[in-house]
Amino acid sequence: MTLRSRLPELDDATMSAEQRRVLDDILSGPRGNLDGPFLAWVHSPQLADHAQRLGAFCRYHTSLPLRLTELAILTTAAWWKSQAEWQIHAPIALKAGLSESVVEALREGRQPTFERSDEAIVHRLASALYQHRRVDQATYDKAVEAFGEEAVVELVGVLGYYALVAMTLNVFEVRRGDEPLPFAEP
Repeated sequence: MTLRSRLPELDDATMSAEQRRVLDDILSGPRGNLDGPFLAWVHSPQLADHAQRLGAFCRYHTSLPLRLTELAILTTAAWWKSQAEWQIHAPIALKAGLSESVVEALREGRQPTFERSDEAIVHRLASALYQHRRVDQATYDKAVEAFGEEAVVELVGVLGYYALVAMTLNVFEVRRGDEPLPFAEP
């Protein structure tokens, strides 16, 4: 998949040694590509280095099932109307077991109807955090009861990390080739 961005494209002639090192780390890791924010972050090797390690944990190593991690990511992408984040993660979410109706409701900005209580809890916590910048005690208690404290901490980390991803993709207008955009542009 071809990515494009507002930032100038880096190539061997323009890339610093630090940028090359970070690029090689990203390409040799579990992602294997520069999809998403890395196209922008590689312009700041220190940020890219730290962010890609946090991202690898948030995406591949939390105690949450992939289906719930992807729900948190799509909730974030929808909140930020992050085109590339949605394009990358909607297919992963469907493959991980999120229903098409939930994915489409999120994209359209509607309240999804959840058949699984764990999905409803993740969405409720994420929505409260984004809308109110706080999570009420009842939502917090339900999340801890369902997932445990460690997983709730990790869920907040996933939400924060993917908000950073969304902001990066939006500011630098990272796009995936000529795919149709999931959200109307402002």
